[in-house]
Amino acid sequence: MSPHDTLLSTDRPHAGWRHAEPGEERRSLADVHSSVSVPKGGLWFRRFLAFVGPGYMVSVGYMDPGNWATDIAGGAQFGYTLLTVILLSNLMAILLQSLAARLGIATGRDLAQACRDAYPRPVGFVLWIACEIAIIACDLAEVIGTAIALKLLFGIPLIGGALITAADAVLLLFLMHRGFRFLEAFVIALLTIIAGCFIVQVIAAQPPVAAVLAGFLPSAEIVSNPAMLYIAIGIIGATVMPHNLYLHSSIVQTRAYERTEAGKREAIKFATADSTIALMLALFINASILIVAAAVFHTSGRTEVAEIEQAYELLSPLLGLGIASTLFAVALLASGLNSTITATLAGQIVMEGFLQLRIPNWARRLITRGIAIVPVVIITWIYGERGTAELLVLSQVILSMQLPFAVIPLVSFVTDREKMGRFVVSRWVGVLAWIVAAIIVVLNIKLLIDTFFS
Repeated sequence: MSPHDTLLSTDRPHAGWRHAEPGEERRSLADVHSSVSVPKGGLWFRRFLAFVGPGYMVSVGYMDPGNWATDIAGGAQFGYTLLTVILLSNLMAILLQSLAARLGIATGRDLAQACRDAYPRPVGFVLWIACEIAIIACDLAEVIGTAIALKLLFGIPLIGGALITAADAVLLLFLMHRGFRFLEAFVIALLTIIAGCFIVQVIAAQPPVAAVLAGFLPSAEIVSNPAMLYIAIGIIGATVMPHNLYLHSSIVQTRAYERTEAGKREAIKFATADSTIALMLALFINASILIVAAAVFHTSGRTEVAEIEQAYELLSPLLGLGIASTLFAVALLASGLNSTITATLAGQIVMEGFLQLRIPNWARRLITRGIAIVPVVIITWIYGERGTAELLVLSQVILSMQLPFAVIPLVSFVTDREKMGRFVVSRWVGVLAWIVAAIIVVLNIKLLIDTFFS
């Protein structure tokens, strides 16, 4: 082979992997792979619209019930100061999700398949176990959040609400049967409901604009105040979800873009724009939760509010808007339903990618949901509702522990020219990605230390 041929081989995105580019039998989410048509030619906006959807499905994980407690506590205790932390964590998420989309489009592999192709089997097995634990922890938060919402809206006991969440397996099967585009539309509809609920609450709260804008500026107090730093780390730790990186790298491949260099470059551009816009919506939701908590609880001196049910009970009386608490619970229920859909898909992607094991969607969903429901029922039965609040915090700690197992492989892949070929990220993006990965790892380690030893 000539030196010229060798150079060309490193430009091919599949040159550095153990196996050649995945064939039909190894496609990620094979039943919906390339199922969404992309217009050829014409206005760029029509082509961009064909790529809209995966970013919004990913954004669900950044506003799931597990995030609500940290945002509420941050706003109630420290006003608007931690808005800058929400902004920082969102910018980190935008970068990492763009890298996940690039990996999937450029190599034809989702992150799970990439790990299987790049690492020895024992390493891949450890990564698979870590990811499965993260998905169960995420599902745990969704079960608790949905059960709390059902209790607040309909008076259903937490144990009953947790058991009802098993029925979402039927919902997912129905949506998938209608097509992937229909599934995306359902997710976007629920996101619209969540956004609408918080728009009403923010308008009713009438937060001072100057104080809100100042909250997005960095403050030295965040680092110097240990209590504030603890919640700040919690916000970052609860924001970036490891299973979202696996999910995004797969669902971007549902688009029937041309599998050429030009087609992939355009797909990367549009997929990145889609996820960036969608994550700005997630920024709005998370910021709104904190802003409402700051305007309603912090301002009135109720700085001890840190749990979802406390916020629900006090929101309407303190805000003076009878429907405020109901809107809060409706948004929580929509968030829980949305999160179950994306966690299910992530579970399927992880199992198929790491193990090449395919089981029916309903079976996968019932297994994962059952593992999450059992501890919720047991804890609620033994310790009451207070126990579920502590279980919600524990789920976020577990997620934090698993995050490096997804972020480090992703960044190592997209910065490797042998694996990515001409789609490798630029040097400055690579440096920034490693800095973000290091920040996340260090902050999560500190969060774990503070959680277990403080």
